[in-house]
Amino acid sequence: MNTLLKRALMTVNFISGKNMTAEELKKHRTLAEWAGRLAAPKGDLAINKFRVGKIRCEEVIPDFAHNPNYAILYAHGGGYVSGGLDYARILAGKMAIATGFSAYSFAYRLAPEHPYPAALDDGMAVWEYLVENKYEADHIILAGDSAGGNLALCMVQKLISENKPHPKELLLFSPWTDMSGTASSYETNKKLDPILTGEYVMNASKAYIGDEDPYEPRFSPLFGDFTGFPPIYIMAGRNGILLDDSIRLKEKAEQAGIKVWLDIEEKGWHVYQQMPIPIAKNAMKRLSEHISNEIYVSNQKIESLKSDQLK
Repeated sequence: MNTLLKRALMTVNFISGKNMTAEELKKHRTLAEWAGRLAAPKGDLAINKFRVGKIRCEEVIPDFAHNPNYAILYAHGGGYVSGGLDYARILAGKMAIATGFSAYSFAYRLAPEHPYPAALDDGMAVWEYLVENKYEADHIILAGDSAGGNLALCMVQKLISENKPHPKELLLFSPWTDMSGTASSYETNKKLDPILTGEYVMNASKAYIGDEDPYEPRFSPLFGDFTGFPPIYIMAGRNGILLDDSIRLKEKAEQAGIKVWLDIEEKGWHVYQQMPIPIAKNAMKRLSEHISNEIYVSNQKIESLKSDQLK
């Protein structure tokens, strides 16, 4: 990684590893929203704001190759303690442009003011709104980065436990799958990841679940049952401290017979796709190819098979 870029990223993420005082958390949240306004795609998109109850939401609509039959529901990262619509617009916009689908994001309530299950309840409310009013469940891709990846996994767990339709696929960027903080990549990558530190992750975990057992699947979906899950496409950076969360997720889901892809960028770090850099641009190209193969090519094969059976 470019040394100047790494230093700049470490400077921006000043809260990492510090105690989450109210003052520091307020600054971090402000900085995250500022970064979103700065880095989010500015062209080839339309933005519609709306609410689901009291939850503020956005629909990001791509101007080109727009397919109104499919959508992405995206849960932003931030350790459950920061992030909002401006911050979410970075990846929501990039995914909308890459796929041609509308991307929906939502400002779920944040810890420590609103600990578990506030974010999960908000995510489920937005999911239910989309399914009841706009899309079939199997025409929605559920996406999330970091803590948002945790939220997306927990939402699918809940849908399956309630015997409800689940999304067509999960799309996860450096997902936080294990809140215990025991993965070896915390140590091996602690000097390589410019975005995240183990101290910050554990502080965020404490803010979200308090003194609860971090090994419980409702907090750490890695330790849950993946039977019945939809396919999972994971993107991670080799230098991210949550790398092992992605690797072990793939292994666990495959043991349950789930189709999983794991795309590891050798030069990447935690949610590197947010950055205006070549490896992020290339990652979105790979994402576009994946969606094309899984949505369009797969649908064509299914239709061709149905046609052959009718002959």
